[in-house]
Parts: sequence; C-alpha cells; structure tokens
Amino acid sequence: MPRRGFTVKKAWDNPLEHEMPGAVRVPAEVCIGSVLVRPATVLAPMAGVTDTVFRRFIRHASLFTTDQGSGNRNQGTDVETGVPQVSLLTGVPGDGSSSLGWLRPGIEADVTNQQSGCGLLMTEFTSADGLSRMRESKRRRYLTFYDDEHPIGAQLFGSNPETLAEAARIVQDTGFDTVDLNLGCPAKRGVGCNGGSGLLRDLPRIGEIFHAVRKAVTIPFTVKFRLGWNDAQIVCVELARMAEAEGLNAVSLHARTREQAYTGQARWEWIAAIKQAVNIPVIGNGDIRTPEDAAAMVAQTGCDAVMIGRAAPANPWIFRQIAQYTATGSYEQPTVMDRYRMIRAYFQMMLDEQEACKDLPRDARMGETAGKMKQFASWFTHGVPGGARLRASIYQAKTGAAVLEQVDAFFTTQLSGASETDHTVEDIPPLDFSSAAMACD
Repeated sequence: MPRRGFTVKKAWDNPLEHEMPGAVRVPAEVCIGSVLVRPATVLAPMAGVTDTVFRRFIRHASLFTTDQGSGNRNQGTDVETGVPQVSLLTGVPGDGSSSLGWLRPGIEADVTNQQSGCGLLMTEFTSADGLSRMRESKRRRYLTFYDDEHPIGAQLFGSNPETLAEAARIVQDTGFDTVDLNLGCPAKRGVGCNGGSGLLRDLPRIGEIFHAVRKAVTIPFTVKFRLGWNDAQIVCVELARMAEAEGLNAVSLHARTREQAYTGQARWEWIAAIKQAVNIPVIGNGDIRTPEDAAAMVAQTGCDAVMIGRAAPANPWIFRQIAQYTATGSYEQPTVMDRYRMIRAYFQMMLDEQEACKDLPRDARMGETAGKMKQFASWFTHGVPGGARLRASIYQAKTGAAVLEQVDAFFTTQLSGASETDHTVEDIPPLDFSSAAMACD
C-alpha cells in the first residue's frame, strides 16, 4: 500500500533502464484539436509546482533551434528520422562556455512551441468550484500566463458538471489554448470531494461532465486519468472510449491506479491498449526520467506524445535533452556551472515576479519567495558536490534575497580554481518529492 496521504515518493521503484529503441523517436508534433503541439512533449500539471514562474522557466530552459548557417554543432539531418538536427541556444551571461548554456529570462525573441523542447505547458490543477466563486482579482493569481507560454492548457478538477462547464468557459475567455479535466490526482483533499481520481468510481458522472464541458467551450478539451481506482476496477480503456465519443480532443494516461499512487512501475501496456482503442491522440505519462525513457514509451505503446512531471523539477533540461536526442541520438548532461546558472536564473525569476506583482490587490500578489525557493533548492541541488551544505545554508535564510546570496557564495567557493568540466554531473540521483502538494503528477 502507498504511504498515508499519497505523497509523492522520494524515488521511482527500481526504475527500469531503457536504451534508445532503434529509429523510434518522440514524435515531432501532435495536433490536439486545432492546437499544434511541437514537439509532442507536455509539462504535467503539478500542484504547488507548475506556477507561472516555473512554466516560463521550463520553456526557456528547453529552447532550441534548428541549425542554420555554418559553425553550429550537430548540423544536418538525422539519417534515420529525417528530423533536422538542433543546436542548443546559449544566451549565457559571461563567456557562454557551458555546453548546455542558459537562456536569460526576458530574452528579446519570439518564443514558440516550434522552438521549445516542451511543446505544451499545463497549469497547476485548479478547483472549478473555487474558480467560479472567487473574485476576478484572485482569478489572476491562478490563471495568469504570459504570451511566451503558448500553447498552454489549464487543468480543472471538481465533480459538478455545471460548475466545471462554467469554469471551462472562464478558462476559454481568459485565453488558454486548451482545457483539461483532472481525473488522476490521488491526494485525499481532491478525492474526498469526489474530484481527481475519486471520480474513477463513477463513470456515469464523468460522462455528464464530458458532455457539459464539451458543450460549453470551443477550445480543445482533454482529460488526464489513471488506470482506475485499484486493480479490481481498471476503467481506463472504457473511459478513453467515452471521452472520444463525447468529442474530447485527446486523453492522457498516468499508467498507475489511484491505490498505487506513485509506487511500483507504471504499466505502459495500458497506454498501448488505449492507443488501440481510440483514434484521438493519446499522451503517455509515468516513469519518464530520461530521453531514453520517453523514446521507449513511444516505441512500446505507440502513444502520440509524452507527458513529464516529477522529472522536470529534478532535471529542467529534460525537454531540451529529448529534443536533442530526437535530432542526434545523443544528448548532453548538465555541469555544475549549468546547475549554478539554472538555480540562479530561476530564483531571480521568482524575485522579479514578486516585485512585479507587489502593487496588485493582496489576493493576487505573490507572497514572500523564500519558502518556495527552499522547496526548489532541495530538488535543484541534488547531484551538486557539497549540495547538502548549500541546502543547509539556504534553509537558514529568512528572505528570498538572502537565499540568492547563499547560492552565490556557495558556487563562488565551489567553482573557484576549477574549470566547470571538472564538475560534470554524470548522473542526477532521485530527488525528494515528499511534499503532498506535488501529488498531481
């Protein structure tokens, strides 16, 4: 049995090691209704994680471009796939010597899904009941996004068809590209009100929700769900067929039951079963930690796209690595200098966002960033030599600015007198995802 509270596990259970499966790659694109997702990769909704800052952070960390002109690495076209090879954008302050580089927030360039290794961003899951009741100013806190986040989908949870339909209309009017229904979250707070994976025990109610939301909006409507409540109640194939019949534009399956939470292996064979059962796009989710895993899922299931959750805070470059792997058959690992630039860039984005919203109404403001910076520091700094010392100093900091000072001081000492190539992180170990707020992957 999973742990009480269904918190996200620290690590995957005996993770399988996959090799690149021949000529199979993550698809270059997938159409979800009228929305083109290119490449076919999706950032999974994660409560307490996929806010505006993190989404933009992932989008910029994932930027790449097809090579044009001479002098770029990985020029040409992959012989097996015919996909143009890619060059990773650097844009790093300083000498830009890092292999992975870093794209500064606020870069003056158009950002589209054709340039980004992450094809579709998703919001944190949002209560339809709360959304329909809250003031307009507070909605901004949950539904704000920037132009460079397109295409972007908003995920809703709830159990009342009329309320979910009204919330979907709000999502559409706000300008989101897609709306998604959460039937996968195993957390008790959602299941207790018959939301999230709790609805998997009530297919007739799900059918009513599908019908009401589909009738309410014209933007693409998708659903994310699990195999079923437990092994005795596997309903994923029937649910996918129901979704297609009601006019939904795609389905996403996290290939575990609610009872499993995040334990055991994700059972990819059920993703394959759904792919055989429906004609709309099928997005696979569960146990994708590396580009090899992503390609292996496509090879084993035939899914049209892959969704990545827990691995993204651990390795924000994973989408870009998948894009690079798709084009070249290999990808680069981050160095300690890459980690430093990544941590600093993300923390500075958080501080900038806090400053930008300080004059908004109180319920629309971003609070003090120190707590969230500490949360992310525990993920970002695993794999960094001496990372435990950095985490200890960060946890003692009282403000976001003080956290950033500790980061700068640590890496200044860590990297002094040594080249960054001396500190390559060859293997990024599993991170601590014990927060119940992460229970929506």
